[in-house]
Amino acid sequence: MCDIDRRDFIRMGSVGAAGFGLTGAAVSSAAGVLEADRPVFFHGDGLNLGPREYAGVLSGITADGQLEEDYYSNGGAVEDLEKRMADILGKERAVFLPTGTLANHLAIRILCEANGGRRVVTQAESHVANDVGDDCETLAGLRVIGLAPGEVDFTLEDVQAEHARANASRVKVGIGTISIESPVRRKLGGVFDFEEMSRISAWAESEGIGRHLDGARLFIGAAYTGIPVDRWAGLFDTVYVSLWKYFNAGSGAILAGSSDLLDGLFHTRRMYGGSLIRGWVYAAVALHFLDGFEDRLQRGIAVSEDLFSRLERHPAFTLHRRPDSSNVFVLEVRGTDPAAFRDRLATAGISMREPRDDGSIVVQVNETWASVAGEALGRRMVAALD
Repeated sequence: MCDIDRRDFIRMGSVGAAGFGLTGAAVSSAAGVLEADRPVFFHGDGLNLGPREYAGVLSGITADGQLEEDYYSNGGAVEDLEKRMADILGKERAVFLPTGTLANHLAIRILCEANGGRRVVTQAESHVANDVGDDCETLAGLRVIGLAPGEVDFTLEDVQAEHARANASRVKVGIGTISIESPVRRKLGGVFDFEEMSRISAWAESEGIGRHLDGARLFIGAAYTGIPVDRWAGLFDTVYVSLWKYFNAGSGAILAGSSDLLDGLFHTRRMYGGSLIRGWVYAAVALHFLDGFEDRLQRGIAVSEDLFSRLERHPAFTLHRRPDSSNVFVLEVRGTDPAAFRDRLATAGISMREPRDDGSIVVQVNETWASVAGEALGRRMVAALD
């Protein structure tokens, strides 16, 4: 039995989609230098490149000798990526940073300084509130306030109540930044409601409060909602996008915003030890996989929907997804040992996570799904029951 509250999930309906009869060579063509027989990954947001494959990609994209180096993360391929991402996100400026943790931290710090408040409002389940060792408090003297525990979203009314409480304190300490993560990793890729986000953004702008989007998985959220990335980013002063989660770089992040906010960021980046002497190793790979990513992911999503509709008709499988989900689902398998099921799938070219304590398996959709038709994946999964 799935240990997540079933009220937070809806059972998958029979959503049909045309199968894509793609072979492993299709993934190889999209990726540049990948092995044709690599597995379909039912985990991770990207291609899960190993060292040999990553080295192969680097070799392929540098073979013509045209790629230009950066120097301390300035110029060259890094600058090319920054300009490309700024354009896609609809922002004036974008800056390469080595990690998403640093991108979020610097954005929040800059916005709080610009708006004169020391409190940061975010989701209680967000990365900023849980996974960074209280960096806002320790490194910038800011206080993080987590709203709506257990939920993907908070509401405008939640923010307004916190705003009123802060203003009514004996010593007034205002909200400097509202930081929203979407999709939310801790809530199985749940996507923050766009209309509520728009209400919060408009109110924050009217109050002179900064707005930051932790959009590590923004391109995935956009693919599932049909709302383009620049519309999401347009609600915020700054937006962070991961370069490794699905653009397959070894590390890296992009922080985008206005020139006024970000033009001098390379000084702060260096102060935090974030100016890598050679960032092209990450930027060039991200640029490579950025080309055509949305089309490849949409093909993977279509295959997943075809597979899910087939699994829904089989008595051994139950699939759960959040009503606000993106690419993360929970699979229950009956009539067989889940760990043995996973091991048998591995021999059939499907890589899956270890089952959780309750036997359910968290499944993620990514572009590797586009390499095999849904019907073929379904046959492999049924065969692995025995």
